[in-house]
Amino acid sequence: MLKIAVVGAGQFGQNHCRVVRQSTRAELTAVVDIDPARGTMSDYRELDGKVDAAIVATAAERHGRILQVGHLERFNPAVMALEARVTLPLFFEIHRLSVFSPRALDVDVILDLMIHDIDIVLNLTRAEPQEIHGAGVSILSSKVDIANVRLQFPNGCVANLTASRVSTERVRKLRLFQPRQYISLDYARKELLIFSVGGDRQVSFERAPVDTSEQLQLQLEAFLDSVETRNSPKTSGYAARQTLRIAWAILDKIKEHSEIVSKSLASGWKP
Repeated sequence: MLKIAVVGAGQFGQNHCRVVRQSTRAELTAVVDIDPARGTMSDYRELDGKVDAAIVATAAERHGRILQVGHLERFNPAVMALEARVTLPLFFEIHRLSVFSPRALDVDVILDLMIHDIDIVLNLTRAEPQEIHGAGVSILSSKVDIANVRLQFPNGCVANLTASRVSTERVRKLRLFQPRQYISLDYARKELLIFSVGGDRQVSFERAPVDTSEQLQLQLEAFLDSVETRNSPKTSGYAARQTLRIAWAILDKIKEHSEIVSKSLASGWKP
């Protein structure tokens, strides 16, 4: 049994504590939080020599540590099933829409919601975009609340991504087109549908089998595998840094677009 600590016992940290407790491969040895009512200790330095791994991340490469970044959507069973079916992605259409909530209004919708889809697109294309176009507006906060982004990759693949936190409905969908196939993924329903065109131009339909496990549990299992084997996690620090770099580039493009809109408004628009 690997001895695991969870550092940070807030709303999501408590979920991590739960899945560690449920694991047959790990034992929750310590919970670190500045609130003594939530943790067994308040100083992470007290963990030294007491645990095999912790669900926390700093300075991993320099010290030869395993660093798995919490891009939880990568462990969505439908996404994991999609990874096995991808051949040559040519076009993505992705929507991640949420109803308004006062949560996370201190960051733009790119870093709040869209970053998960950016991570998945980069993973499936195995490339970085050569062209980035983006537009976004602020509606109910001082940050960008709704954005549309177009990424174009060296092989001609195009990804259109839309993220909004001011929608009237909650939508989490990805559509992928590749040679002779259209694939539809519903993140929320954990559903993967595949439409294929045969040599005789007949269209076949398949509902791909998808693991029913909780994705947070799958994330933990993958982390334990990496700790034991020392293999790099699928959501490594390197991959997460690449995703963040593209997200920042998108925000730069949105800023350019916003400046153009501001000039247009200043030139004569009246309410």
